Amino acid sequence: MEPLKIGILSDPHRRSDLQQSALEKLKEEGAGYLLHAGDLCLEENLRQLKESGLPYAAVFGNNDRPLAPLASAYRIKPEPYYFRIGSLEIKMMHLPYYLSPDSELVIFGHTHRFSCERKGKTLYLNPGEVCGRETGSCHAVLAEYGEGRWSIRHFYRPLDRNVDWEEERRIFPALDVEGGI
Repeated sequence: MEPLKIGILSDPHRRSDLQQSALEKLKEEGAGYLLHAGDLCLEENLRQLKESGLPYAAVFGNNDRPLAPLASAYRIKPEPYYFRIGSLEIKMMHLPYYLSPDSELVIFGHTHRFSCERKGKTLYLNPGEVCGRETGSCHAVLAEYGEGRWSIRHFYRPLDRNVDWEEERRIFPALDVEGGI
């Protein structure tokens, strides 16, 4: 069975140009789903998700209050948002306030810093910032999941448009029945 390929973004703020670039990269790398951990800030960022042609889910960030009237049109949810892709249990939020191990994948944003850590059977993932405000780089993640195994591809590039995307990869092997490797 093919692994799930999930593109994950957060914190584009007012940089729709950078979000579009990140979306194109994730689609180029084979993303079958898009998840957005908030601070979309502009309807254009929501429109890009909808027009991507991929199934997507998004949550409100702390700067997204003006987008509330658009919630049903773009299916943006309050946090924490629990859902499934196939049999994979996911919890997504913007603010890292609900970091409990009650899902297999816990996605959050807000800090503008990429982080990826597995504790027990739960993978905690912050894709970093699209906008580059804190790090000077645009970030996105492609999470591949199959047979209990995770491959995390962290893409990033300096805001200079003439520079190609770089990649860091992390592999988390499948756990055995007792939760060990």
